[in-house]
Amino acid sequence: MTGKSDFRTQINGQSATAEDLSSLAFAGFAHFTAMQVRDGAVRGLDLHLSRLRSASAEFFGQALPDAVVRERLRSAIHAGRSALSLTATMFSSNGEFTSTGAEDDPAILVRTAPPFDGPEGPLRLAIVHHERPFPTIKHVGEASKTHYLRQAVKEGYNDAAFIDTHGRISEATIWNLAFWDGEAVVWPKAALLPGVTMQIIRRRLEALGIAQREEPITPARVIDMKGAAVMNSWTPGVPVSALDSTSVPLSPTFIEILRAAYERELLVDI
Repeated sequence: MTGKSDFRTQINGQSATAEDLSSLAFAGFAHFTAMQVRDGAVRGLDLHLSRLRSASAEFFGQALPDAVVRERLRSAIHAGRSALSLTATMFSSNGEFTSTGAEDDPAILVRTAPPFDGPEGPLRLAIVHHERPFPTIKHVGEASKTHYLRQAVKEGYNDAAFIDTHGRISEATIWNLAFWDGEAVVWPKAALLPGVTMQIIRRRLEALGIAQREEPITPARVIDMKGAAVMNSWTPGVPVSALDSTSVPLSPTFIEILRAAYERELLVDI
């Protein structure tokens, strides 16, 4: 049975109080990474650290050393459950709408929660016109993603995918998209967030010698695809059966390729 002590919320390695968290309730100037931890280890740890480092440099002008970040992550998972979800959020101690950050920015909020493997699918995605600000940064404060998700569900879909001003499909609300043309994995060419799971799969596909490429994907191009999937920190591949009114064939082979590539990535101790 799961107890409250199984999971933690810490700021800079110390348990966060309600007062600590109250100032962050509506904070929108922060970035984060999310991962699934198994027995104190994760896949793509180098990619998570790189994401936090580069986004911190962009937002705060400086970043925490990787050794400090790993120490904060270990503190949060210490003596916890063997399987859990973890989110590490970097934020400014001075808050948002301030002209300068604190000298010791960024502060780090680490929260653990029950593990999750994602939905089984297949998913039907509505297509909406939307471009995320700072698309290459995994940042907070994106009300649009929840809004479009809920609107899609009201319309009978499972979630939403985005199309940019150039007519290219980029990504879904909290997912990266991948397509299958029957011979190669096709990644959308557009401004998007390169997810850690996506990066893991890309480098493992390359190591396995499986063909892949980037290509502008328009709604008309989807008709030619033999399969589609979404992926994020929960899962390396959930099949997509439709993008708006266009049906997409279900390809077990494609999903097996994505999962096999992901499984080739070794778990690394935090």
